[in-house]
Amino acid sequence: MEKFVIQGGKKLKGEIITSGAKNSVLPILAASIMSNKKSIIHNIPVLQDVKTMVKILEYLGAKVSFKNHTVEIDPSGINRYDAPYEFVKTMRASIALLGPMVARSGKAQFSLPGGCVIGPRPIDLHIKGLQRLGVDVKIEDGYVIADAKKGLKGNHVFLGGTFGSSVLATANVMCAAVLAKGTTIIEFAACEPEVSDLANFLVKMGAKITGIGSPCITIKGVKKLDGVEYSVIPDRIEAGTFVLAGAITGGNVCVKKCQPFHMGAFIERITETGVSVETGKNFISIKGIREWKSVDVVTLAYPGFPTDLQAQMMAFLSLADGVSVITEKVFPERFIHAGELNRLGANIQLDGPRAIVRGVKKLLGARVMASDLRASAALVLAGLAADGTTEVSRIYHLFRGYENFDKKLNQLGADIKKEKDTIQ
Repeated sequence: MEKFVIQGGKKLKGEIITSGAKNSVLPILAASIMSNKKSIIHNIPVLQDVKTMVKILEYLGAKVSFKNHTVEIDPSGINRYDAPYEFVKTMRASIALLGPMVARSGKAQFSLPGGCVIGPRPIDLHIKGLQRLGVDVKIEDGYVIADAKKGLKGNHVFLGGTFGSSVLATANVMCAAVLAKGTTIIEFAACEPEVSDLANFLVKMGAKITGIGSPCITIKGVKKLDGVEYSVIPDRIEAGTFVLAGAITGGNVCVKKCQPFHMGAFIERITETGVSVETGKNFISIKGIREWKSVDVVTLAYPGFPTDLQAQMMAFLSLADGVSVITEKVFPERFIHAGELNRLGANIQLDGPRAIVRGVKKLLGARVMASDLRASAALVLAGLAADGTTEVSRIYHLFRGYENFDKKLNQLGADIKKEKDTIQ
């Protein structure tokens, strides 16, 4: 294993370029198998999860080339419909292949997915949605087994869950519905930009989808799809993370090639802390301040404040003047990072789905351990602002979702070194 060793207290300054959106790339790569023709997909970030998805596609029989942030995939040779545990154990988004594979082959068999440890994230909505389209789905011995013996048929599908809509369930049902007979209406569909990105990719392939970006999507089934050339949208979570990295160090950072109109709730919250924020068509620029105000944050499905920026925002608010309350309404147990932030001197108390963050004057470097992707980023941000040396263990989580994270931060003036970790 490896760790980051961070010398804190340095103001970040400069510009960085946003990578392609991880949460778009994986479902789009999965959907590319729904055609027998080659697709070329640009703006692909070099991430561990992307590499894992490529391995799964190659295992299924596709020919895949991944270089210069572009993937070329020829799915014509796919001759399998299963994905074993060793491929999917580290990546929850592997479930995004379920709908496309059923649409392509009429059946699929995938090991239950892994990924981050951030509380229960069941796949019941995926199963219920596919069942509404005529798919027989069961779980046996840790595998999801799906079979559309009588073919896929359009239907009315409601995807509202206990904590709202589901991005990957929407993706799976939408993909399956594209090649189903008849019309499918998805009610309570996820509205995230990454879902719209997938829908736009499918439309370019020849799908008939309306209501993109709304909670009600209508899909008229088609018989086949074509291969296409497509470019993935920028990663709004990465962009927000670097904005917060600049803000927590009191620096001046410009994040380029992002889409601020996808980040309204986040920009509103950070602006209310007193940080100066300027946005343009494809950039966000911030000027840090010495002291910032506390704010309350409630995570919600898009267009609300994204749960994937909750941990990073918590790190930032741990140094705010006053008390902030963070309410997690997407994944109510997503607070494992709070204890590690407290090790750095933060004052955070948990109360069910709420975290009460009492701002402190400074953080002090210490050894901390990452538990998931976004928690890792939060601990790095806290380490950047802390006095002294911070060591962040289990940084392999970071490489699942951030491309060249340490290199980009060092480009802005951070002092981060990657070293072997003697403690496993």
